[in-house]
Amino acid sequence: MAEVSAVKRSIPTFLLVLLIVFGGCTGRPDGVEPVHPFDIQHYKGEWFEIMRLDHSFERGLTNVTATYTLRDDGSVDVLNKGFDRKNCRWKDAAGRAVFQGDRDTASLSVTFFWPFAGGYHVFALDQHDYGWALISGPSRSYLWILARQPDLSVDIRNRLIDKARGLGFPVDELILVDHGSTTCVPGGSP
Repeated sequence: MAEVSAVKRSIPTFLLVLLIVFGGCTGRPDGVEPVHPFDIQHYKGEWFEIMRLDHSFERGLTNVTATYTLRDDGSVDVLNKGFDRKNCRWKDAAGRAVFQGDRDTASLSVTFFWPFAGGYHVFALDQHDYGWALISGPSRSYLWILARQPDLSVDIRNRLIDKARGLGFPVDELILVDHGSTTCVPGGSP
Protein backbone atom coordinates (compact mmCIF):
# COMPACT_ATOMS: atom_id res chain seq x y z
CA MET A 1 0.00 0.00 0.00
CA ALA A 2 2.90 2.38 0.75
CA GLU A 3 4.35 1.66 -2.71
CA VAL A 4 1.04 2.58 -4.41
CA SER A 5 0.86 5.80 -2.40
CA ALA A 6 4.44 6.71 -3.36
CA VAL A 7 3.65 6.05 -7.02
CA LYS A 8 0.51 8.21 -6.81
CA ARG A 9 2.57 11.04 -5.30
CA SER A 10 5.26 10.75 -7.98
CA ILE A 11 2.85 10.84 -10.94
CA PRO A 12 2.05 14.59 -10.61
CA THR A 13 5.77 15.33 -10.26
CA PHE A 14 6.54 13.22 -13.33
CA LEU A 15 3.79 14.96 -15.33
CA LEU A 16 5.07 18.37 -14.27
CA VAL A 17 8.60 17.45 -15.40
CA LEU A 18 7.24 16.19 -18.74
CA LEU A 19 5.28 19.39 -19.22
CA ILE A 20 8.36 21.49 -18.56
CA VAL A 21 10.64 19.37 -20.76
CA PHE A 22 8.25 18.78 -23.64
CA GLY A 23 6.07 21.85 -23.29
CA GLY A 24 8.17 23.65 -25.86
CA CYS A 25 10.86 26.21 -25.99
CA THR A 26 9.67 29.72 -25.51
CA GLY A 27 13.11 31.25 -25.04
CA ARG A 28 14.90 33.38 -27.57
CA PRO A 29 18.34 33.28 -29.18
CA ASP A 30 21.15 35.18 -27.48
CA GLY A 31 21.27 38.76 -28.69
CA VAL A 32 17.66 38.86 -29.89
CA GLU A 33 15.96 41.70 -28.04
CA PRO A 34 12.18 41.93 -28.46
CA VAL A 35 10.80 45.28 -29.57
CA HIS A 36 9.82 47.65 -26.76
CA PRO A 37 7.51 49.54 -26.76
CA PHE A 38 5.12 47.22 -28.57
CA ASP A 39 1.41 47.81 -29.21
CA ILE A 40 -0.59 44.63 -29.80
CA GLN A 41 -3.59 46.74 -30.84
CA HIS A 42 -1.53 48.09 -33.73
CA TYR A 43 0.06 44.69 -34.49
CA LYS A 44 -3.19 42.70 -34.71
CA GLY A 45 -4.68 41.88 -38.10
CA GLU A 46 -3.34 40.17 -41.20
CA TRP A 47 0.35 39.85 -42.07
CA PHE A 48 1.90 38.36 -45.21
CA GLU A 49 4.92 36.11 -44.92
CA ILE A 50 7.61 37.64 -47.15
CA MET A 51 10.57 35.39 -46.32
CA ARG A 52 11.17 32.48 -43.97
CA LEU A 53 13.57 29.81 -42.91
CA ASP A 54 11.79 26.72 -44.22
CA HIS A 55 10.43 24.00 -41.92
CA SER A 56 8.32 20.93 -42.48
CA PHE A 57 5.17 22.61 -41.17
CA GLU A 58 5.35 25.22 -43.96
CA ARG A 59 7.27 23.37 -46.65
CA GLY A 60 5.80 23.89 -50.10
CA LEU A 61 3.27 26.51 -48.98
CA THR A 62 2.76 29.74 -50.90
CA ASN A 63 0.54 32.73 -50.16
CA VAL A 64 1.24 32.35 -46.44
CA THR A 65 -0.48 34.74 -44.05
CA ALA A 66 -0.72 35.09 -40.29
CA THR A 67 -3.74 36.75 -38.73
CA TYR A 68 -3.70 37.89 -35.11
CA THR A 69 -6.96 38.57 -33.26
CA LEU A 70 -7.18 39.84 -29.69
CA ARG A 71 -9.16 37.87 -27.14
CA ASP A 72 -11.02 39.29 -24.15
CA ASP A 73 -8.63 37.51 -21.76
CA GLY A 74 -5.61 39.37 -23.19
CA SER A 75 -4.31 36.45 -25.24
CA VAL A 76 -4.10 36.45 -29.03
CA ASP A 77 -5.70 34.03 -31.49
CA VAL A 78 -3.27 33.09 -34.26
CA LEU A 79 -4.36 31.76 -37.64
CA ASN A 80 -1.61 30.76 -40.07
CA LYS A 81 -2.74 29.93 -43.57
CA GLY A 82 -0.95 28.89 -46.76
CA PHE A 83 -1.67 27.39 -50.14
CA ASP A 84 -0.33 23.93 -51.01
CA ARG A 85 -0.02 24.10 -54.81
CA LYS A 86 1.09 20.49 -55.11
CA ASN A 87 -2.21 19.28 -53.63
CA CYS A 88 -4.24 22.30 -54.75
CA ARG A 89 -5.62 23.15 -51.31
CA TRP A 90 -5.36 25.62 -48.46
CA LYS A 91 -3.83 24.56 -45.17
CA ASP A 92 -4.20 26.36 -41.89
CA ALA A 93 -3.15 26.10 -38.28
CA ALA A 94 -4.92 27.85 -35.41
CA GLY A 95 -3.17 28.66 -32.18
CA ARG A 96 -3.10 30.96 -29.20
CA ALA A 97 -0.38 33.34 -28.04
CA VAL A 98 0.25 34.87 -24.64
CA PHE A 99 2.74 37.50 -23.62
CA GLN A 100 5.79 36.17 -21.81
CA GLY A 101 6.05 39.33 -19.76
CA ASP A 102 4.85 42.89 -20.13
CA ARG A 103 2.31 43.49 -22.89
CA ASP A 104 4.47 46.31 -24.25
CA THR A 105 7.35 43.93 -25.03
CA ALA A 106 7.05 41.86 -28.24
CA SER A 107 7.84 38.47 -26.72
CA LEU A 108 5.08 35.88 -26.81
CA SER A 109 4.60 32.18 -26.38
CA VAL A 110 2.52 30.53 -29.12
CA THR A 111 0.75 27.20 -28.75
CA PHE A 112 -0.65 25.31 -31.74
CA PHE A 113 -0.76 21.89 -30.10
CA TRP A 114 -1.09 21.90 -26.31
CA PRO A 115 1.11 21.60 -24.32
CA PHE A 116 3.77 22.45 -26.91
CA ALA A 117 4.64 26.13 -27.15
CA GLY A 118 7.23 28.10 -29.02
CA GLY A 119 8.73 31.53 -28.62
CA TYR A 120 7.61 34.35 -30.91
CA HIS A 121 9.87 37.38 -30.64
CA VAL A 122 9.46 40.48 -32.80
CA PHE A 123 12.95 41.97 -32.83
CA ALA A 124 12.60 44.55 -35.61
CA LEU A 125 9.43 46.45 -36.39
CA ASP A 126 8.26 49.42 -38.42
CA GLN A 127 7.41 51.40 -35.29
CA HIS A 128 5.54 54.07 -37.25
CA ASP A 129 3.06 52.10 -39.37
CA TYR A 130 3.62 48.52 -38.21
CA GLY A 131 4.10 47.78 -41.91
CA TRP A 132 6.83 45.12 -41.52
CA ALA A 133 8.29 42.92 -38.80
CA LEU A 134 11.21 40.57 -38.24
CA ILE A 135 10.39 37.60 -36.00
CA SER A 136 12.50 34.95 -34.34
CA GLY A 137 11.38 31.70 -32.84
CA PRO A 138 13.10 30.06 -29.87
CA SER A 139 16.32 29.45 -31.81
CA ARG A 140 18.18 30.76 -34.85
CA SER A 141 16.47 28.02 -36.90
CA TYR A 142 13.25 30.06 -36.95
CA LEU A 143 13.06 33.40 -38.73
CA TRP A 144 10.28 35.22 -40.56
CA ILE A 145 9.95 38.53 -42.35
CA LEU A 146 6.32 39.70 -42.37
CA ALA A 147 4.61 42.67 -43.99
CA ARG A 148 1.12 44.10 -44.24
CA GLN A 149 1.25 43.71 -48.04
CA PRO A 150 2.29 40.61 -50.05
CA ASP A 151 5.52 42.31 -51.06
CA LEU A 152 8.17 44.40 -49.36
CA SER A 153 10.77 46.68 -50.88
CA VAL A 154 14.15 45.11 -51.53
CA ASP A 155 15.79 47.85 -49.46
CA ILE A 156 13.77 47.03 -46.34
CA ARG A 157 14.17 43.27 -46.90
CA ASN A 158 17.94 43.69 -47.16
CA ARG A 159 18.09 45.78 -43.96
CA LEU A 160 16.13 43.10 -42.08
CA ILE A 161 18.30 40.32 -43.53
CA ASP A 162 21.44 42.24 -42.50
CA LYS A 163 20.11 42.61 -38.95
CA ALA A 164 19.38 38.88 -38.75
CA ARG A 165 22.78 38.04 -40.28
CA GLY A 166 24.47 40.18 -37.63
CA LEU A 167 22.78 38.06 -34.96
CA GLY A 168 23.95 34.79 -36.50
CA PHE A 169 20.80 33.63 -38.30
CA PRO A 170 21.43 31.46 -41.41
CA VAL A 171 20.02 34.09 -43.77
CA ASP A 172 21.43 32.38 -46.87
CA GLU A 173 18.73 29.75 -46.28
CA LEU A 174 15.83 32.23 -46.33
CA ILE A 175 13.24 31.58 -49.01
CA LEU A 176 11.11 34.21 -50.69
CA VAL A 177 7.42 33.35 -50.31
CA ASP A 178 5.39 33.41 -53.52
CA HIS A 179 2.11 35.30 -53.28
CA GLY A 180 1.02 34.66 -56.87
CA SER A 181 -1.99 32.87 -58.24
CA THR A 182 -3.63 30.09 -56.26
CA THR A 183 -5.25 28.69 -59.37
CA CYS A 184 -4.24 25.12 -60.11
CA VAL A 185 -5.49 22.03 -61.80
CA PRO A 186 -6.09 19.21 -59.30
CA GLY A 187 -3.51 16.51 -59.97
CA GLY A 188 -1.54 18.88 -62.19
CA SER A 189 0.69 21.89 -61.82
CA PRO A 190 -0.43 25.48 -61.24
